[in-house]
Amino acid sequence: MRYGPAVRRRKLGAELRRQRELAGLTSLEAARAVGWHQSKVSRIETGSSGVKPADVARLLDAYGVTDAELRALLGALCGAGSPEPGEGAGARRGWWYAYRDRLPPAYLDFISLESEASRLSTLETTVVPGLLQTPDYARAVTRAALGDPAPEQVEELVRVRLARQAVLRGEQPLEVCAVLDEAVLRHEVGGPEVMAGQLRHLVETGSLGHVRLHVLPFSSGGHIGITGPFVIFSFPRIADLDVVVLDHLTSSLYLERKEDLRAYGAAFTTLRAHALSHEKSLEFIAGINDGA
Repeated sequence: MRYGPAVRRRKLGAELRRQRELAGLTSLEAARAVGWHQSKVSRIETGSSGVKPADVARLLDAYGVTDAELRALLGALCGAGSPEPGEGAGARRGWWYAYRDRLPPAYLDFISLESEASRLSTLETTVVPGLLQTPDYARAVTRAALGDPAPEQVEELVRVRLARQAVLRGEQPLEVCAVLDEAVLRHEVGGPEVMAGQLRHLVETGSLGHVRLHVLPFSSGGHIGITGPFVIFSFPRIADLDVVVLDHLTSSLYLERKEDLRAYGAAFTTLRAHALSHEKSLEFIAGINDGA
């Protein structure tokens, strides 16, 4: 288990090494092609040091990689959403760059991964996933999580959460598959009125073709997800970049080993099999809201 930035460096390095090998170059030849010492290429490929977006672009140029989607993905993994000072106005920035001094690095890393992933699979046992929250629900969750935060801090965090939801819109929206324990729907976060609005929003969002909801009713009994929530990020075309994220009170842990990915992938498949279908889940959520 490693914190997010280290995970991204390791995965980026592994993919850059793969691209170098596909180009038929040794690490020494790659270094000479871009005018570096061989040790720099080695450090990048092992994930032991960070790398600027401009350096990733130079390597990909040397390897003859022209695939725009792949280049954008690898740029995101090296932190292209937060370019180094002096890289110029053309450097790629994510919307979260404006919050870089006010949000924890692990949260910024999570947002960056979320913005570039093609699919998100999540189990939630207590709260509605952030991408599916209404503003009022997000405020209530934020207040509860932080204890007694200042109003301006709450509003800023809510703005960030709502901005994250942009990944659900656009030409290639993020595919979301969420398994929700019934407790998520029963906790009256923010009170009855706020919760009613949140349940309506879940039903509305669930009508989007790229959002699938599966409810695990209390009647399903114990299940493999009882140990806690998790998120699996899947990336286009490169399965080795997939990441599992476990949230804790003070930090997030990122799992990258293939055996971890297989275990959590299998767990998610099992959870979906025990949960209600998407259609029945939307009926279930609407029924709770109607008092059924």
